[in-house]
Amino acid sequence: MKILLNGVGRIGKAILRIALDDSGVDIVAINEINPNIKSIAYSINYDSTYGSLADKFRVEDNYIVNSSSKIEVLNYSSLEDINLQGIDIVIDASGSMVDIETLRGLDVDRVFLTHPNIYADINIVIGVNEEKLDRQKIVSTSSCNATALLPMLKLIDDEYGIECGDITTIHPLLNHQRVLDSGCIGSVDRGVECNLEFGRSSTQNIIPSQTTTIEACSYILPHINIDTISSNSLRVPTSVVGAISLTLLLHKPTTKDEIVRLSQEYEDTQEFDILLNNYESLVSSDFQSQSYTTIVDHRFSDLKMGKMLKLLIWYDNEWGYASKVIDIVKL
Repeated sequence: MKILLNGVGRIGKAILRIALDDSGVDIVAINEINPNIKSIAYSINYDSTYGSLADKFRVEDNYIVNSSSKIEVLNYSSLEDINLQGIDIVIDASGSMVDIETLRGLDVDRVFLTHPNIYADINIVIGVNEEKLDRQKIVSTSSCNATALLPMLKLIDDEYGIECGDITTIHPLLNHQRVLDSGCIGSVDRGVECNLEFGRSSTQNIIPSQTTTIEACSYILPHINIDTISSNSLRVPTSVVGAISLTLLLHKPTTKDEIVRLSQEYEDTQEFDILLNNYESLVSSDFQSQSYTTIVDHRFSDLKMGKMLKLLIWYDNEWGYASKVIDIVKL
């Protein structure tokens, strides 16, 4: 598969690094709004979170090259302006909302979006609905939060039924936030005109926020929606690895031992790296670079009155999510 990667920000770079070690995918071109090709090569070679590449890229004309790859670097503001001859697949990791009909008109087999999109032909989370992936052209790979949460929600719902619930996502800081206090932040792509809290220092504060995690889940399992599960988010001053605190009221009673057994059975029989059960005294950095995306920390699993279930789920919001994007592309 010849792939054009649109955007090499945090997620795009993780996708590229994973793809470099996977013979099943071949990223032959990058489109990036940053016009400085030396800067692009540098940002791929050196990463403060995941370390330096052993096989580093160098710049040759309009290409970045190492011992195993030669990748053309393009600088277009719109995908429709690119000559896509020879490209089979586009992975859009730009983080920008794009017009679906424009994407549908691109001369490629598939376009994968690394954000939830209700107008995509299908939204996919591995471990939930990947069997529905067929010949759809526009495929959303959902979000890092939904990718972490939904497999466990489906597992619990299938076995016991979910009456209602609540989640709090504890999410690392992101590039659109500020290092020091400044003015409010607006984002067309996120539908935010002026977010006062995100204008505060991301390195000095825990910042409360709304989250679209449950909305993203509803694109895949419609009965898991904002009428069933409430949600909010806390942005914390860490670079990577998120957690989800999950509380569910179940239809059928159960026990903690049964929840652990069900989770362990899933881990033992799964096809992809999805669910991992943890019993050790670990902290967020211990899950960095983990390809498993639903890491259930059973030290904090609990049940009250047989029906109120409490879970804590860890996930690497960059590397783990990017690994599932690659899994979906390969499917």
